[in-house]
Amino acid sequence: MPAVTVDDILVLPRVSEPDPATTADRPVLSVTTAPAGLEGEGFPVRRAFAGVDLSQLDPFIHMDQMGEVDYAPGEPKGTPWHPHRGFETVTYMIDGVFRHQDSNGGGGLITDGDTQWMTAGGGILHIEAPPEEVVVRGGLFHGFQLWVNLPARLKMTSPRYQDIRAGQVKLLSSADGGALLRLIAGDVAGQQGPGVTHTPITLLHATLSPGARLRLPWRQDFNALAYVLAGSGSVGAEQRPVQMGQLAVFGPGDVINVAASQRQDGGTDTLEILLLGGQPIKEPVAAYGPFVMNTKAELVQAFDDYQAGKLGSIPAEPSHVTDEPHPGHDVL
Repeated sequence: MPAVTVDDILVLPRVSEPDPATTADRPVLSVTTAPAGLEGEGFPVRRAFAGVDLSQLDPFIHMDQMGEVDYAPGEPKGTPWHPHRGFETVTYMIDGVFRHQDSNGGGGLITDGDTQWMTAGGGILHIEAPPEEVVVRGGLFHGFQLWVNLPARLKMTSPRYQDIRAGQVKLLSSADGGALLRLIAGDVAGQQGPGVTHTPITLLHATLSPGARLRLPWRQDFNALAYVLAGSGSVGAEQRPVQMGQLAVFGPGDVINVAASQRQDGGTDTLEILLLGGQPIKEPVAAYGPFVMNTKAELVQAFDDYQAGKLGSIPAEPSHVTDEPHPGHDVL
């Protein structure tokens, strides 16, 4: 880890350091530790947003860190077919291979820095699983899946699928060359990521060398979150300590401040951190299992529509099929 890197970071476009005289660092409101769990057919995850109020996460609903795990032959697992409605899923693979397939014809393999962006909208069925050859041989598996909410006016929009290859990700350098930024979606200091979003967000994966510090300009109208994938460091001007599996929630301001510890433990020599934020939707959220709506009545309708086959059909080729909606995540 990570999959996408460069031999010489100094050749990349640099993000200028924000002027401390005219900008305000965002304070750290909280740091929480993600509990471990099992997803789908039993692959290990960390629930990154557990214990954080939805109002602080808005427009995000849920995020799982998948792995990092080194599977033995025969151990890799995925999810069965299951429905979604009312939001978008973003699946980013750092190491390993995952196959996605959906009832709208989207899908394919993602591996080593690829991202799949699926807008469920009014309804879709999909499956995510390692290819058979990966199941046979085993291997390293590490990534994350993020759920991005949709506003009420777009809850029933048509499904769509984006396949973002590792080579399309915008690579940037911090002002001093101590951090590599992989911009997946949104914009940072005038640089644009390839992901196209219904809900305005910024999403990037940063690698900080030991002792490096990153002051990153951030839209004032976005919220701001930082999740540590590996390593240790600090966040905010107050230098709040963070380590692998912890989420920092920032308050208002226009700069995110992150630093890597001089000495890294846990088998990594860098701080690997996800930085994400978006424009809050500020609407009621009714979420259960695979559906994210605005009211409980809309949730009931979503389950009824799924049972009636209105969210799509599973392709005819043999696959692991479940008769019930994937339990997913109860975030009511």
